Amino acid sequence: MIEVKYFGAVAEKTKCEFEKLSFSEELSLQRLLQNLSQKYEFESLTFSVAVNQKIVSKEVDYTLKTSDIVALLPPFAGG
Repeated sequence: MIEVKYFGAVAEKTKCEFEKLSFSEELSLQRLLQNLSQKYEFESLTFSVAVNQKIVSKEVDYTLKTSDIVALLPPFAGG
């Protein structure tokens, strides 16, 4: 089971701060993001992705493990 955490506008859109997802077959980060985008209609949202507290590209070819934590983060403001 992986944990997906939502922050900022993404949390507002999903109406939750996190959820735990189980999967029976190999799941890529890209597939997870596609599934979440369809479920929550993320088309208009801009967000970054972190896996286990490290920012990664949404296009990275990464196979998720059951202990992974994926975070969807709002854009960062400079300062």
